[in-house]
Amino acid sequence: MQLKHAIIAHKAGDHLSRRRAEQCARELEARGCKVLMGPSGSKDNPYPVFLASATSAIDLALVLGGDGTALAAARHLAAENIPILAVNVGGHLGFLTQPSETFQDSEKVWDYLLEDRYAVQRRMMIEAQIFEGDRSNLIPASDRYLALNEMCVKPAAADRMITSILEMEIDGEVVDQYQGDGLLVATPTGSTCYTVSANGPIVHDGMEAMVVTPICPLSLSSRPIVLPPGSVVSIWPLADRDLSTKLWMDGVLASSIWPGHRVDVKVADCRAKFIILRENYSYYNTLREKLQWAGARIHYSNNHRN
Repeated sequence: MQLKHAIIAHKAGDHLSRRRAEQCARELEARGCKVLMGPSGSKDNPYPVFLASATSAIDLALVLGGDGTALAAARHLAAENIPILAVNVGGHLGFLTQPSETFQDSEKVWDYLLEDRYAVQRRMMIEAQIFEGDRSNLIPASDRYLALNEMCVKPAAADRMITSILEMEIDGEVVDQYQGDGLLVATPTGSTCYTVSANGPIVHDGMEAMVVTPICPLSLSSRPIVLPPGSVVSIWPLADRDLSTKLWMDGVLASSIWPGHRVDVKVADCRAKFIILRENYSYYNTLREKLQWAGARIHYSNNHRN
């Protein structure tokens, strides 16, 4: 990797994350790297400015924060094919980020990157677009929305809990109607986030698949379904007197939708590139650590392993 042009996004409102970002910026600039730095949060989006201000190809995106900060980086940088080094500084769960211990000596990290002593994990993204009218209309009425975790269709209102009524098609065929809190379409990466909280399956992030999970459906027969990557999931809002149904991408509002709209969700043509620094990285160890799997109440020794 070359380190001629880098961007640094730090968690908005977190002083530790900002201090670490400023330190990293000084170290990179001392190595002759041009650096752009800014906060990332619910009210701060530095990426349009980063991309518009770049005078040459961006070699690295350093993201200091938690999973939410990493998700925002993936949504904006995956289509630009920019590698992301996400480090858990000021975050909580840290499912997508490198642990802060691996970044204590940041000068060594720059050496590792320059010497190509790292791995790159390419994570599947999904995209959604909104269409008006019947299925014959193939002209989108919205921008393309990207998500690393999931697309979610559910209502939002300030004064009451609203039940959503949705119809889902897969590849143009009606599969089910859902009455409940909403519907999730997730990637394998997102299967350990909102989807697993909604009692959906955990899908290995090396797989190519989409997971559709109803959120608290008012039917015992409504179940999650795992789909191949070539599928197109279409979601139609039906009864919606309050016009409160929204499309969410990774928990961030994408757009309002209402009856007469169709949301098509499919695998995106780009992938998020995450840099892995740990030599002993293990997907299953991450599950054990982050989900705090404890196993049986009584621990048994496995003397037959060796």
